[in-house]
Amino acid sequence: MTETATIEETDANVDQKAKEAYFTAGQGQLIWTRFKKQKAAMVGAGVLIVLILSGFFAPFLTPYNPTIDGRNVDYLNGAPNVPSFCDDNGCSVRPFIYTFKRSRSIATNFRWVTETDTSLDGRRYVVFFPQGDKYKLLGMNFTTHLFGVDEGKIHIFGTDSTGKDIYSRTLHAINTSLAVGTIGVFIAFVLALIIGGISGYYGGWIDSVLQMMTDTVRTIPTIPLFMVLAAFIPATWDSETRFLFISMILGFVGWPTLARRVRTHLLTERNQEYVLAAQLCGASAGHVIRRHLLPSFTSYIIVDLIISFPYMVLSETALSFIGLGLKDPVNSLGTMLQNVTNADVLLNYQWYFIPVIFFIVLVLAFVFVGDGLRDAADPYADTKK
Repeated sequence: MTETATIEETDANVDQKAKEAYFTAGQGQLIWTRFKKQKAAMVGAGVLIVLILSGFFAPFLTPYNPTIDGRNVDYLNGAPNVPSFCDDNGCSVRPFIYTFKRSRSIATNFRWVTETDTSLDGRRYVVFFPQGDKYKLLGMNFTTHLFGVDEGKIHIFGTDSTGKDIYSRTLHAINTSLAVGTIGVFIAFVLALIIGGISGYYGGWIDSVLQMMTDTVRTIPTIPLFMVLAAFIPATWDSETRFLFISMILGFVGWPTLARRVRTHLLTERNQEYVLAAQLCGASAGHVIRRHLLPSFTSYIIVDLIISFPYMVLSETALSFIGLGLKDPVNSLGTMLQNVTNADVLLNYQWYFIPVIFFIVLVLAFVFVGDGLRDAADPYADTKK
């Protein structure tokens, strides 16, 4: 009986400490605790972190320059080179690919035919940390890449019609699309907080004017707008200027939804006692909005930001896909998806669809993380179960 009572008392103490930790935890800790319970969201977060890091460190992780400067003129529309350890000649500790020779003629309808040398002398071994194309990372110049081959070039995702390495282009494209999304979300975030905060705090005629402006922006059709803008973009603009312009436009048309949510929250919170107390203490309107009203809405703002990312990436991809967004030599997921619209690609060059898989995975990862954060940020999530 004594041992049983001791066990029950220990369990009661553990439960009491757990309850105390729950009720004394901050908002961030509660959101993280709920978020960890959702397996799909955790998997999505892991995939998202891997993709973001892959895009950021793309110059190191990829063996070649993704632009025309790093193309392989001897391997146009080349199939993926899959490294292997064993063949008819035996096994090797180091992975290898085969030496190839390409030709085309009337007999092949002028299509490239690849002849591989599968002999022992035809092996080209994969090497790690070789010196290659020069690139800049974290403000410093490097020439070391993650992998390569001891002779010639390796293309694990194949090459496109100009000989550019699709693997290198894909990782750089992820980084570009995420950069466009980040700039666009940041601009939309700032505009939404300013316009939604002022509209919800003051109300009255100020709210009416700002809401008319918000509704006007919401009713602007995106595709016709970009068609008009694309017609006026100077042909002399370089890729960086075009990149910044597209990012800014996506931000300027993407703020109304979050602004309306901020306004709705502030309209219900501005008459609370803590807001009145701050006003009686002489706090300015900006201080009340910034230090009291918006922090009470922080979790939902974070969720909105995460959910906005896939829509920004989708917008950039769609615009680049139809030729209104980024264009070569900029590597983005949209510009790469332009290559899969050709029927010849579907029939003969299926490796062009590899970037499509990365695009789908990236969007799904954002969606799962956004859904998980939305549920985790709900203060009534535990009471609904």
